[in-house]
Amino acid sequence: MVRLFFVSAFAALLMVSAPAMATGDPLIIAHRGASGDRPEHTLAAYELAIDQGADFIEPDLVVTKDLELVSRHENELSGTTDVAGREEFEHLRREKTIDGQRVAGWFAEDFTLEELRTLRAKERVPASRPANTRFNGLYQVPTFEEIVKLVRAKEAETGRKIGLYPELKHPNFMLEAEGIDMVDLMLRELRNLGIEPSDPIFIQCFEVGTLRRLNQRSDYKLVQLIHPEGGPVDEPEMRYAEMITPSGLAELATYADGIGPWLGYVIDPQTLEQTSLVADAKAQGLAVHPWTLRKENGFLPESLQNEGGPSADGKWRMLWAAALASGADGFFTDNVKEFVALVEQEDGR
Repeated sequence: MVRLFFVSAFAALLMVSAPAMATGDPLIIAHRGASGDRPEHTLAAYELAIDQGADFIEPDLVVTKDLELVSRHENELSGTTDVAGREEFEHLRREKTIDGQRVAGWFAEDFTLEELRTLRAKERVPASRPANTRFNGLYQVPTFEEIVKLVRAKEAETGRKIGLYPELKHPNFMLEAEGIDMVDLMLRELRNLGIEPSDPIFIQCFEVGTLRRLNQRSDYKLVQLIHPEGGPVDEPEMRYAEMITPSGLAELATYADGIGPWLGYVIDPQTLEQTSLVADAKAQGLAVHPWTLRKENGFLPESLQNEGGPSADGKWRMLWAAALASGADGFFTDNVKEFVALVEQEDGR
């Protein structure tokens, strides 16, 4: 997801045991793991998020040259790994046009899994999270299979169900430019791993056609992501802003089970007052999972920032309390521990 200051879960649709928190509490979705405390999309970030109380963990999925699903924020690797300093991979540096944007760097789809596993993860936003840089170089890029195995191990350890919330990154580009069908890969992987539609899993994407194909070919719960700008790359005539209208939501409900909107669509960024989106979406039977709850100044609007620069904590409690009051079904957050504490405080526990 994009780096913006704003932030979903319909437990009745999930054939799982009750969440650890009180009935009616929103689902807590660990955005790329506990990414406020560890470099995102690492097994360490996912495990810490589970230990802190997350109901779901969210891996962004990209593809290797040999068709393995791995977890990175983007298919371009230099922002999240040490690849730029690895001379042995200099020959793999490329320029590609991805979703209309020219991007230079190293791309997961040009690496075999064996090659990718020699890289090490690093903090993606060091200015906002300098403390996470001490973990640079410690962790490999995890496969989706490894993430599932981790979740199952933590379920056995804790006795509670932990959900998966994968996002397919740039599937239209991968299909048209690289000839790789991420829908096929996703469904194959879920089948091979024994993950059923009744399990606690949502599949999310910013693209419409990908979700429509998944809806036609499976019964997994699907979430349409909604960006604050532009529109789906595979539907050039469509705008994301149109998706949140009553008629747009009715159309989404024909193929998706929920929406993952930018939080600015749910509460006004200046006044923190609620919009009608949560009620409008629920009227169409759609769950609402906004993104992203973060606490650092660098991710907050100016009116909620404190002194101390981008890495200092801002007035995040005001924003998060307003988000909770919106009635959304769950939230993506980088700071699981703090969100768990806030929900418990709101419950009076």
